[in-house]
Amino acid sequence: MPASLIRLARPDDLGLLAGIEQAAGALFAPYPFAQAAADVITPPADLRAGLDGGTLFVAEVEAAVVGFALASPLDGGMHLDEIDVLPAHGGRGIGAALVAAVVDCARRRGLPHLTLSTLRSIPWNAPWYGRLGFRILEPAELTPVLRGLLEHERARGLPMEDRVLMKLTLH
Repeated sequence: MPASLIRLARPDDLGLLAGIEQAAGALFAPYPFAQAAADVITPPADLRAGLDGGTLFVAEVEAAVVGFALASPLDGGMHLDEIDVLPAHGGRGIGAALVAAVVDCARRRGLPHLTLSTLRSIPWNAPWYGRLGFRILEPAELTPVLRGLLEHERARGLPMEDRVLMKLTLH
């Protein structure tokens, strides 16, 4: 199996990311409530902001971009906005390597935590992040900023059934 390289995205990578996101979204087809999430594509302006802010990472295998992770500053920490790997390259640790790059970025910036929102019951969502050290936040732990994030996701068309916020404490 070829090794992957995780690196900061470059401007010429931006045009590839929507296709990766759409291909990865096909994995949600067996989960009807989750298919709506797969149909919502990250806005190009968000990808550009990640590129400009040094929080957009790509995974390359044999010089081809096969995955990406986008993060942004949020609520005093960093938030993992999106992560996708082409299905043909799944199960090889690329997703975990992308998360590790975001964690490293947040640590280098001295941020105390990394958050994300995901679906509780999809095996490669909340259970997978749990194995990486994230924990599901209880409703009482949601700050106004995190509640606002969920409302923003709802407005973008993401399904809220089964949705959870997760957090990884970095120090």
